[in-house]
Amino acid sequence: MQTRKEALVESLVAYLLEHGLADLSLRPLAAATGTSARLLIYHFGSKEGLLAEVLETMQTRLRQSFSQLLERRSANGQPKQPLRLLWDWAIAEKNYPYLKLLYELQILAVQNPHIYAQYLQRNNAHWSELVLALLPAQERDPVFATLCVAVFDGLFIELMSTGDRRQTTQAIDQFIRIVVEARASRPRA
Repeated sequence: MQTRKEALVESLVAYLLEHGLADLSLRPLAAATGTSARLLIYHFGSKEGLLAEVLETMQTRLRQSFSQLLERRSANGQPKQPLRLLWDWAIAEKNYPYLKLLYELQILAVQNPHIYAQYLQRNNAHWSELVLALLPAQERDPVFATLCVAVFDGLFIELMSTGDRRQTTQAIDQFIRIVVEARASRPRA
């Protein structure tokens, strides 16, 4: 059975998915979720604490969702390129709003690192670990994982800005081709 706080987190996630983070104020948020601003402060300490907890919950769910996808992929022997698998998962209708909201918070966190420093560190570590786990064992290089995360981030922000799924997907495919060709042209040791 859910605690009151867990149920509140569910309502907060739904509200933020619909309204985003721009101009977020506790009073309208509280009214929309059937509580009071005072109770939100009681449960989360501050607006920033609320955002950190809600978005940590969302990240956990997204990582679980992606892990399940990887397990199904392994069981089915799907040959899809790991970065493309991550991209297709991220832009799927059920996942896109969650990732969009996470990117909104990422931008807010970058603007306010003194408030969101822990979130920034955890977020970066989680996504780097995810990408490293996707890579073949012989290519698990943290620098390459950072490059993959940066390309993914840039293309996802481009998708949020333009709404052009076709072109951003073609761009991720082109990046993958460049990497595959570079690997193939490397001299064997």
